[in-house]
Amino acid sequence: MSQENQNSHSKGSMAALTLGAIGVVYGDIGTSPLYTFREVFGPHVGLQPNATNLVGAVSAIVWAMMLVVTLKYVILILRADNRGEGGVLALTALATQAVKDKPLLRRVLLLLGVLGATLFFGDCIITPAISVVGALEGLEVLAPELSSYIIPLSIVILLGLFSVQRWGTAQVGRFFGPIIVLWFVVLGLAGLYQVILEPTILQALNPWHALTFLIDRGPAVFVVVGALVLALTGAEALYADMGHFGKKPIQLAWLGLVFPGLALNYMGQGALLLRDPSALENPFYRLFPETFLIPVLVLATMAAIIASQAVISGAFSIAKQGVLLGFLPRMRIVYTSAAEVGQIFIPAVNRLLCLGVLLAVVGFQSSSNLAGAYGIAVTLTMMITTSLTFFVIYHGWRLPGWISVLATVFFLAIDLVLVISCLFKFLDGGWFPVALSVVLFAIMTTWAKGRGQLLDSIQREGMSLDLFLTALNPEGMARPSRTAVYLVARPETVPQALLHNMKHNQVLHERNIVLTVCFEDIPYVGTKHRAHIVPLPNNFWKIELHFGFMQKPDVHKALERVSHETLHLDMHEVSYFLSRETVVPSPNASMFAWRERLFAGMLRNASGVVEFFGLPDNTVVELGTRVQI
Repeated sequence: MSQENQNSHSKGSMAALTLGAIGVVYGDIGTSPLYTFREVFGPHVGLQPNATNLVGAVSAIVWAMMLVVTLKYVILILRADNRGEGGVLALTALATQAVKDKPLLRRVLLLLGVLGATLFFGDCIITPAISVVGALEGLEVLAPELSSYIIPLSIVILLGLFSVQRWGTAQVGRFFGPIIVLWFVVLGLAGLYQVILEPTILQALNPWHALTFLIDRGPAVFVVVGALVLALTGAEALYADMGHFGKKPIQLAWLGLVFPGLALNYMGQGALLLRDPSALENPFYRLFPETFLIPVLVLATMAAIIASQAVISGAFSIAKQGVLLGFLPRMRIVYTSAAEVGQIFIPAVNRLLCLGVLLAVVGFQSSSNLAGAYGIAVTLTMMITTSLTFFVIYHGWRLPGWISVLATVFFLAIDLVLVISCLFKFLDGGWFPVALSVVLFAIMTTWAKGRGQLLDSIQREGMSLDLFLTALNPEGMARPSRTAVYLVARPETVPQALLHNMKHNQVLHERNIVLTVCFEDIPYVGTKHRAHIVPLPNNFWKIELHFGFMQKPDVHKALERVSHETLHLDMHEVSYFLSRETVVPSPNASMFAWRERLFAGMLRNASGVVEFFGLPDNTVVELGTRVQI
């Protein structure tokens, strides 16, 4: 983690950060007991709720959490932080850095990371829907006639959840943290009570029961594992949310409260079914006496609302990384905390997620149907994460080859079983997040390819900056005693806005800066390494400003701090000249026509450069240019 990020985390105590992590990161996995056990013994799986199967199923759930969540994510993957930031794109940046001398492999890993990001967004649609609907299905236990209110109430609650995102992760986490702590305490105590009544279920702690349970299923094991995977919801989100709270608070929360609470609750549900198989209709709510049903239903609903926060916060982080790494168009990013730069709100992503979640609720209608849709996206993301981690630990950390291969093969084998199992649910709804991922993958790769071709076209049609400055004769032009700053992506070429200014306005400012903003494959760049300045002839300077992919690129503030023996800036005398490109059809386009139109549409609707780079409105002049790609 960078010093800058460490300092920000040190401003809050470990206890406060751990509380926030519980509220934001673990709400998702914390609501899995609402529906997982019921799905494992659902009619489509065909398991009989006898003692052997109940002990085996509980053992499989507990040891799946131990291996996948504890060992893989909490202990191993959280170590693969990109200077404090997590998520599949941060991991991709680490992996590509580790193989930067192998361009073909680097490109493959980059595309793999983009695919992982799109699959994560697919998970972000299903998780809020299944969590809220699953919680409200407790109304059926309370009074069957209330079942018709489940979907309308789910829609109202989800609309409320997405509307509060503008307040930021810190505020949401502080409010949600105590509620989720109470939720995990209730989970643990309810489960513990049932375990005391039926201690036979403690046999589930022996992994042998999990192994024999799965082996005895034969080919049907994949159907069973497809239901068991519901207990692992939120594992990828906890990694994506690392930048919000830090590694230690997330680890402490899991080992100290979350895992014990979940394990006890699953064992409690198993113990209850050992004594009363009829409780299978809703084993979670049947853990509680009737007098406690309403308070538990309210608490479960609140926990389900909070559960959605993990993936929503993770989606904001992944989207921002995608923008700054060049895979998504510029979007308005609202920074919701002065102390934590990772705490952000992206209105466009929030609106799209809200729409997708509401469509999922209306389309699937029940948590059982949504369970059919859940799994493929998240397990594929898990597999991609495992694959990328190999290149980090072997090429980056320089661990011995046999250790790197052994660890990767072990976790890949688990991931492969999970993926194959979830593929059996493809026609039952699994197609939905996959289709969404395919669309997002097309959008992200089209933007990256189109942007690269746009810059190549500008450079190809443009003039070399060095040749231009050598031949420049400013005689006869107006020379305002101000500083003109030309923002460009490729500093080797004369800015289009500069050429337009000279051609149409017959103006060349007294001081001219060709400015490039560079986003590094690390989350944070310190102020000491922010600016790189190169003096050029005829009162020109070339400046590169470097930012990490989790930083706010405030160009105006960064220029205020620029200091060089040949350049002294008075920010009251600075004007920014921007070139706004319009893509026009080309008969020799190297992209399919639909991709060219898609890129042109995204370019038109991208967030403005002025807001994105923090430029003062009254200092900006935009000049348009038409470009063929």
